Amino acid sequence: MADPDLSAVFAEEWGRVVATLIGVTGDWDLAEEAAAEAVARALAAWPRDGAPRSPGAWLTTAARNHAFNVLRRRRAEAGKLRELAATPVRTDNPDERLALMFTCCHPALPMEGRVALTLRTLTGMSTADIAAAFLVGEPALAQRIVRAKRKITEAGIPYRVPPEHLMPERLPAVLAVLYLLFNEGYSASCGPGPLRPDLTGEAVHLARMLARLMPDEPEVLGLLALMLLHDSRRDARVDARGRLVSLEDQDRSRWRAGDIAEGLALVETALRRRSPGPYQIQAAIAACHAGPATAAGTDWAQIAALYGVLEGMAPSPVVALNRAVAVAMAEGPEAGLALLGELDGDERLGGYHLLPATRADLLRRLGRDREAADAYRRALGLAATRADREFLRARLSEVDPPQ
Repeated sequence: MADPDLSAVFAEEWGRVVATLIGVTGDWDLAEEAAAEAVARALAAWPRDGAPRSPGAWLTTAARNHAFNVLRRRRAEAGKLRELAATPVRTDNPDERLALMFTCCHPALPMEGRVALTLRTLTGMSTADIAAAFLVGEPALAQRIVRAKRKITEAGIPYRVPPEHLMPERLPAVLAVLYLLFNEGYSASCGPGPLRPDLTGEAVHLARMLARLMPDEPEVLGLLALMLLHDSRRDARVDARGRLVSLEDQDRSRWRAGDIAEGLALVETALRRRSPGPYQIQAAIAACHAGPATAAGTDWAQIAALYGVLEGMAPSPVVALNRAVAVAMAEGPEAGLALLGELDGDERLGGYHLLPATRADLLRRLGRDREAADAYRRALGLAATRADREFLRARLSEVDPPQ
């Protein structure tokens, strides 16, 4: 296992290396294999010899050499071998990563397969982590990825950014990929800490590229705004010991004013197009949080109304859960608990720790400490990350202090 610094480097460079190798070889599995081999070699060499000045170039060279050796053994792919040998080492070619996203998001592939394949190849996220993000089983998610790769090969889907008139049909899947990529960085499902700035940074970078490519698409602007507004709070979301800090307890002087200003401007620009979509609505919700100078100034009634709009556009149990929280803040904990009761039978939330955690928080606010403690314990049993467990234990100690 790499130390945190090496892990961050590998996460940042993975998509670039894979995109380069896919662009040259057209072989998705070989590209991932070569990238993994390069990472393995780096783990052996860098702690001993020191990290190279250009880690991306080192990894790309190592991956290219591995792919070269594999293709040389195959012999029959002499054309690819010659092309690979002539390929210069590049540390970052943004067009290749956009090409990777748009190729993975071809309409011939089912939506779930598009998003899962892109996350796997672009970020190196494990199948288990992607499955958790989708709230589905790991074997089913793995099959989606395998089928998507097979379809690209069998259908001869070109590896490229498509012509302008074909972009809109692929846009929903591309936006979904960027959204999930950002979310994994915003609330990491694995790794040494609760945040993955490398992934949020990559998502924002790619969203900016997409906004330059499609400047008239309001949902692209909405997603970029959403990312900027959320990421503006990064420095205040953990304390000095790396523990999560709730939104209401964050030091707002540490929020990045430049990102907030840019995000608010993008929200206004997108909504003026009068073609609202889910990402614009979520960005408007984030704007409600970003504007007030104090948590007490938050317009929870407006947030609850926006979640109602979002639920109509893109219904999901997670959106319903977030709406319940907003209603509780606007109308009182009892109102929120009533909405949570409607979600108890939803199997998709059966292993989702935030459902009992939210119930526990509302019970705590009502002074029903014993019930809150039971709910916190249920949430603890479901929480997958150390940061979430530490946060829940701290809350539990407030309603059930250790003897």
